Amino acid sequence: MSGEEDRTRATGETIRDGGDGIRGVARGSAPVPLSVLDLVTVGAGSTASDAVRTAVAIARTAERRGFHRYWVAEHHSMPGVASSSPAVLLAHLAAHTERIRLGSGGVMLPNHAPLVIAEQFGTLEAMAPGRVDLGLGRAPGTDGATAAALRRAERLHEGAEDFPQQLAELTRFLDDSFPDGHPYARIHAVPGPVQATSPGGVQSRHRPPLWLLGSSGFSARLAGSLGLPFAFAHHFSAANTLPALDLYRASFRPSELLSEPYALIGVAALAAEEEREARRQVLTGALSMVRLRTGRPGLVPTPEEAEAYRFNELERSFVDGWLGNVVHGTPDAVRQGLDDLAKRTGADELMITSNAHGGAARLRSYELIADAYGC
Repeated sequence: MSGEEDRTRATGETIRDGGDGIRGVARGSAPVPLSVLDLVTVGAGSTASDAVRTAVAIARTAERRGFHRYWVAEHHSMPGVASSSPAVLLAHLAAHTERIRLGSGGVMLPNHAPLVIAEQFGTLEAMAPGRVDLGLGRAPGTDGATAAALRRAERLHEGAEDFPQQLAELTRFLDDSFPDGHPYARIHAVPGPVQATSPGGVQSRHRPPLWLLGSSGFSARLAGSLGLPFAFAHHFSAANTLPALDLYRASFRPSELLSEPYALIGVAALAAEEEREARRQVLTGALSMVRLRTGRPGLVPTPEEAEAYRFNELERSFVDGWLGNVVHGTPDAVRQGLDDLAKRTGADELMITSNAHGGAARLRSYELIADAYGC
């Protein structure tokens, strides 16, 4: 990144579109802006504290190398994933970064009262003005029993079915815009816009932009109809990527936030100096997924454990399919894979998640990808 670009970003402005806080800038030779999705994974032999320290290091590296945004995702009851509380993690990361956008990829809206989310992200906006994203999903981010424990609901799918209504309520709290006569008209999410309209108020009315996340067509259609940016989970739902993006673009209606569609896709990618080492690292994530899908979630295994594991026929088929969707290898190979994916999908942004046992391998991967694009 040049010094001129760095100074421009330090003002809080968005270079390409005048500052809507959504569209990024493609750095170096990258085809589109590059971002980071961090699951804050915990490897065997390490602690959650280690994972959080690695998250800080990745966020700071991403900021230094010109990645546009850094998101964390809400997961529950998974020993190998330390991101059950995105707002808490983002507050910590805001204190250790200066310019990069920080956000949730995402907060699982049915797990929470909309007012609580509005308060949490209003607080984050106060901590890091103009660089907070609020990405929302309708899945539980866990299994059904854990979802019931989180939601205190008798019907496990109740929250997902009510997602559009919950989203509308959250938007009202964020904008402080319940109409007169509404039961919540006198309730205000603080920090928030009400402080700008109170006597003597000087608070900015800006609030974090909303994103909808999805792995199928439901959120794609909803995001399009509301004129919101859309993030698709290509890294675990590749077969649905093109249909969902087509549906989002076809459904899109311009809004105050966006005049045209803006879609990013999550991409699993890991680069290493040697192809064999990249393969060793991504195999740890594949084994983690095998264990998760078979009801045995645990810490991310070491490369040695993953290499020694004897996959049965069904597991091997799953692993082959999983790894086929992970862009991995040397930096040049990963760059080519990302370029091809951007061209094939027409995505406006690629959000890279690097799943591996150790923090050092993930950090090195982001550095190598930035090097490959001359960022």
